[in-house]
Amino acid sequence: MVEPMSTRVLLIDDHALFRRGVAQLIESDPDLEFVGEACDGVRGIELVSQVEPDIVLIDLNMKGLSGIATLQGIKKLNRRTCCIMLTVSDDERDVLQAMRAGADGYLLKDLEPEDLCSRLKLAARGSVVLESRIAAVLTRASAAAPASDEAELTERENQILASLALGHSNKEIARQLGISDATVKVHIKNLLRKLNLKSRLEAAVWALNRGSARSGGDSLQ
Repeated sequence: MVEPMSTRVLLIDDHALFRRGVAQLIESDPDLEFVGEACDGVRGIELVSQVEPDIVLIDLNMKGLSGIATLQGIKKLNRRTCCIMLTVSDDERDVLQAMRAGADGYLLKDLEPEDLCSRLKLAARGSVVLESRIAAVLTRASAAAPASDEAELTERENQILASLALGHSNKEIARQLGISDATVKVHIKNLLRKLNLKSRLEAAVWALNRGSARSGGDSLQ
């Protein structure tokens, strides 16, 4: 019997002590594999090319190449690597900049250690990983996002948008709707284009904000 492959994680952060702590935490989980660390964005991008991780954790504020520039550099490699910001900043400008640069998640460094591994496993399955107070920041900001009229979406695209808002992965959406993963990806690409959004994370928050406006309450508590 073939054992399931573990999720390969790379960390880019300019604090050596923090890198060591995260490495030990990830190495303690049998479902995760720590495949490398970098102290700056330039080296981090090189390592992504070399070791091909499933997930990259990126600090926002680093010496030299910034976390956003590092994220953009990784995305330009045209790999399916999941990029998650792991930072101390919950500033709205930082969150929005990361989201629009294509971040697949945004976590804060003060989260409980055991929560990090569980979030990484969710991300490996294609789910958006976002702490509640970051989601609240995005919900407030998304009201002013330059999204187009939702009426342009097809029924199927609206179904997938609703699933994104619930944090469902592509595989989960495909199973629920009885379609292929590839078809889900095509629909997501189309709805992002129609709504003038940059990432599935931004789409998820936009959908949550739309639901909150309809119900007259905050859907992210």
